[in-house]
Amino acid sequence: MASRPSAAKKQPAKKAAAPAKGPARKAPAKKTPAKKAPVKKATAKKAAPPKPAPSPTGGVYRLVRAVWLGLAHAVGAVFRGIGQGAKNLDPAHRKDGVALLLLGLGLIVAAGTWSNLRGPVGDLVEIIVTGAFGRLDLLVPILLAVIAVRFIRHPEKPEANGRIVIGLSALLIGVLGQVHIACGAPARSDGMQAIRDAGGLIGWGAATPLTYTMGEVLAVPLLVLLTVFGLLVVTATPVNAIPRRLRELGVRLGILPDPEEDELGEDDERYDEQWREALPARGRRRGPAPESYDPDGAEQEALSQRRGRPRRSAVPQPAMDRRMDAVDIAAAAAADLDGVVMHGLPPSALVADLTQGVSVGDRVETTPVPTPVPAARPKQDARPKQERLKVEVADLTKPAPEAPGELPPRAEQLQLSGDITYALPSLDLLERGGPGKARSAANDAIVASLTTVFTEFKVDAAVTGFTRGPTVTRYEVELGPAVKVERITALAKNIAYAVASPDVRIISPIPGKSAVGIEIPNTDREMVNLGDVLRLAAAAEDEHPMLVALGKDVEGGYVMANLAKMPHVLVAGATGSGKSSCINCLITSIMVRATPEDVRMVLVDPKRVELTAYEGIPHLITPIITNPKRAAEALQWVVREMDLRYDDLAAYGFRHIDDFNEAIRNGKVKLPEGSERELQPYPYLLVIVDELADLMMVAPRDVEDAIVRITQLARAAGIHLVLATQRPSVDVVTGLIKANVPSRLAFATSSLADSRVILDQPGAEKLIGKGDGLFLPMGANKPTRMQGAFVTEDEVAAIVQHCKDQMAPVFRDDVVVGTKQKKEIDEEIGDDLDLLCQAAELVVSTQFGSTSMLQRKLRVGFAKAGRLMDLMESRGIVGPSEGSKARDVLVKADELDGVLAVIRGEA
Repeated sequence: MASRPSAAKKQPAKKAAAPAKGPARKAPAKKTPAKKAPVKKATAKKAAPPKPAPSPTGGVYRLVRAVWLGLAHAVGAVFRGIGQGAKNLDPAHRKDGVALLLLGLGLIVAAGTWSNLRGPVGDLVEIIVTGAFGRLDLLVPILLAVIAVRFIRHPEKPEANGRIVIGLSALLIGVLGQVHIACGAPARSDGMQAIRDAGGLIGWGAATPLTYTMGEVLAVPLLVLLTVFGLLVVTATPVNAIPRRLRELGVRLGILPDPEEDELGEDDERYDEQWREALPARGRRRGPAPESYDPDGAEQEALSQRRGRPRRSAVPQPAMDRRMDAVDIAAAAAADLDGVVMHGLPPSALVADLTQGVSVGDRVETTPVPTPVPAARPKQDARPKQERLKVEVADLTKPAPEAPGELPPRAEQLQLSGDITYALPSLDLLERGGPGKARSAANDAIVASLTTVFTEFKVDAAVTGFTRGPTVTRYEVELGPAVKVERITALAKNIAYAVASPDVRIISPIPGKSAVGIEIPNTDREMVNLGDVLRLAAAAEDEHPMLVALGKDVEGGYVMANLAKMPHVLVAGATGSGKSSCINCLITSIMVRATPEDVRMVLVDPKRVELTAYEGIPHLITPIITNPKRAAEALQWVVREMDLRYDDLAAYGFRHIDDFNEAIRNGKVKLPEGSERELQPYPYLLVIVDELADLMMVAPRDVEDAIVRITQLARAAGIHLVLATQRPSVDVVTGLIKANVPSRLAFATSSLADSRVILDQPGAEKLIGKGDGLFLPMGANKPTRMQGAFVTEDEVAAIVQHCKDQMAPVFRDDVVVGTKQKKEIDEEIGDDLDLLCQAAELVVSTQFGSTSMLQRKLRVGFAKAGRLMDLMESRGIVGPSEGSKARDVLVKADELDGVLAVIRGEA
């Protein structure tokens, strides 16, 4: 009752204040006492009951309970800290910890089974190990030690752990079952000691059902088969490879001789004797002379030099102060002949005449097939080489001719299937990355910061999970009932302030989920290696040659794309954002997965330094183009190639180049009678332009017309474009180019306008660079954030060297020569030379090609001005007529002197 007067005193004050604020405030004034009154009554009711008298036992109970709960919280905090620290350990440390744990268990089991360990540990070892494995308990420590050593030596091969576990399980079950049957197959009624003296519980469990159902006669063969299966699984040996593995084991143990070494040794000895006998008497040496030449050493030296300089001869040059004797000349000749025959290298001056006395048939018969492994030594027949040396060894001491002849170029575009076997580079040339982290302490700290922000701003939202990527982590935020998504997006700057990162990107909602995504960069970024992405593609058994590796997305999954389905892609971003690495990954993926028979490339590099590492690869159809004018001619050639392919598709009734190639391979395409043409499958043609802005500056109309024509029509012809630029402005990436290039890959841009040019939406301006990008393939509604893959220069050099060793490039000579033939002088200038020079100077200096301007400035009639404009068009100074519009001027002001010299006939 004491609380009622206070409530009565407060109520008139509130009523008196209500009229001052207006009648709208009366309702809250009435509700507030109504809410507080029950609370006061409740507190009064709770305080009314009298407190019982304290008892000594209750105090002791509370004390013991508080001490117990305090100890429990302390122990729990310690173990939670240890577990949290174990999660943040590096995977390599965790694997080492498992290996050391297995070693410790092996020591304990060895002490219990080998030396009769006493105590509780020894009894436990006897019960578990001896009871399970029986008589073979002595081998358990060795098995644990072997597994531990494998974990320590090969931590980078976790994919073999499952196979080894399955194989060892099958092996143990089969062996212990046979041991159990061999020891009399004791039953449970014979006692546990009898089972321990046999195959243990594992052997009893494996052998008893078999002997009970089918008898020992069939049980033993089945257990033997199970043992053999386990042994094959552990050693990763298929059944058809057992003879080869046994033969290799015999050679390694020295039981069987190595047939390859014997054959090569006999050939080398016979070859050594024959070339020494063919030398003239004055050229022979006595005593230790034969040791001065080693055929294996000469070949290895030549191969090492050829790997370093694939375009030069591998013959070692003699010293200038001494004359080469016959032995040195013969050694150099043999090494250079290997390079000429095996790898298609041009012959040196030393052996330019060696092939004059040899027929073409011999040369074709002795062409060996290069092996897929570059380090392996190929087998070859020494007889033709000896015959050539016998015929020409007398002339080796004469001076070599100064102008050596070169091998004739190949007439056809591709000859892979007929005379050479192309081996794809091994994925072992690409480095293997470590496993990605799924969680770190930084992620937990950001989750706590986000929760704090939502609590401070009174937003009913909670972080329900996150997916960690190599560069950014996407945190999933679920909203409470009746909470607007705009309340999360309005907190973007506050979230960026809380997590100390300006690059915060909010996705509302996450595609396929009822949650808002907040992407925040990781403080500990991870590298995405190209080899890991390509290994996943190889594991998925996707053999399409145009499948390329792009990187890793926010959810930790690898991103791959088929260029044939895109079908064209625009790669854009600011300087240093990762475009060059992306282009390198695209080209390297093509070299690793496709042969030159499958994919041919046209590389345009106006910067002249980005794509020089790929010079000379067999996939190129023309040398790397660095001149922007030549690039425009190459694009025009691509248009002509597209028209030729469509002519064949229309003539033979196919809609896509894949169907046409499949029909050619199956022999379903029949040529018309009397046709001498030889049909071959068309390869995919990939055109990569590293800097589109330079091409659009030099020849904008020609480049844009060619790109638009290719992107509109070339999809079914197997021609695909990759356009890269660091200046994604509207004058470079025009509306026609954007409309016909549906797939986009945007890296970090400097402004929102550039992001809209690339993706037609914002987002690229918030990327953090160094490979962080947004991938928007054809047909997708929202872009996928990913971290682009990275390939080092050493990896690119190894892949390029392997491709060069397999095959020399075969270029088309009609790619960049079409424009010159069009611009030949085909009209007589006559007496208008000076007038034409004045008109050219006027048009180029003003960059305005108008016939009416020539009439006014030069004071000539319309006919004369029109003729001058036609003359300038035929010489490439102005573009074609476009009605009433002024013509495009194709020559810059700094090129005026050269144009005037061409008009006057000086150059």
